[in-house]
Amino acid sequence: MPTPKKRFGRVRGQRPYRRMFIIVAEGSVTEKEYFDLFRDDTVVHVKCLKNTKSVPPDQALLRIEEYIKESDLKKSDEAWVVMDKDSWPENDLIQLHRWSQTMPNYGFALSNPKFEYWLLLHFEDAKNVTQASHCDTRLTKHIPNYNKHIDSRRFTRELIFQAVERAKVRDTPKCADWPRKPGSTVYRLVEKILNS
Repeated sequence: MPTPKKRFGRVRGQRPYRRMFIIVAEGSVTEKEYFDLFRDDTVVHVKCLKNTKSVPPDQALLRIEEYIKESDLKKSDEAWVVMDKDSWPENDLIQLHRWSQTMPNYGFALSNPKFEYWLLLHFEDAKNVTQASHCDTRLTKHIPNYNKHIDSRRFTRELIFQAVERAKVRDTPKCADWPRKPGSTVYRLVEKILNS
């Protein structure tokens, strides 16, 4: 009696749901390119809304609220606003923080003084970096000719994990809203993406 042939192929059914992270970032290039690094993940779909110029906090809030209304944001999905401290008044940042507290799947991440501080944490502890210009100067030591664009080959998974750990050290004790001294809470978002 002949042996039955094995059938190979896909099991029919639905594809597993990919958790979505909607991110509105202040910057026009760097933040978008950085979060695009996570697009190929098998579990996570990151959408970073590209801006043509720097977006003030109130505009970032309007954009994220518009996008949430347009999309089918599920309870497991998350919506985040990513900003630089720069010279934004505290009232603007309070508004963003309050928004992030309205739903369990909303978040607010801030880098002080700017997003490049978060990038710098991939390569070093960023001690004594207190001004925006210091971030750029130190970053060019690790990424020669840095010009706001992200070279995906330079940001390995290992370096991303190191940045998360370095940011956690800087965020001790853990701030309730955003870092008042040089630091970045972007690690909170990245950690959630990596753990999805």
